[in-house]
Amino acid sequence: MSFMEIGQSLWVVSHAMGGLVHVVNGHVSDGILAGLAAPDPGPSEVDTDGILSFFASKIAPILLAVLGVIFIGRASKGEVSRVLTSSAIAIIGLAFIAGAATLFFVGESLIDLVFK
Repeated sequence: MSFMEIGQSLWVVSHAMGGLVHVVNGHVSDGILAGLAAPDPGPSEVDTDGILSFFASKIAPILLAVLGVIFIGRASKGEVSRVLTSSAIAIIGLAFIAGAATLFFVGESLIDLVFK
C-alpha cells in the first residue's frame, strides 16, 4: 500500500513540477521493480542423502535399542505372547521402512520407466 501512495504522490508532483520529477519517478520505479523482480535465490536443493544417512546412522539404532529393551523386559516378565506380537509388528514396520528406502533409491528409474 505504501508503494502505491509513493507512486501516486510522485505522479501528482511530476505533473506539477515538470520533467525532473518524472525522470526521478522513472528511476525510483525501475529500482522498485528490479527489487521485486529479482528475489534472493534460496537453497536450490535439499541434501536428502545427508538426511537419510543421519537417520540410518543415528536414529534407527536408538529406536532398535529401545525396542530390544522393551522386548527383553516383557520376556523376563513371562509375557511371551506380547513379545511375539510386538516383534511381528516391528518386523512388519521394518519391512515398510525397507520398502520405502527401496522406492527412494529406485524411484527415479521407475518414474522414467512409467512416463517415457
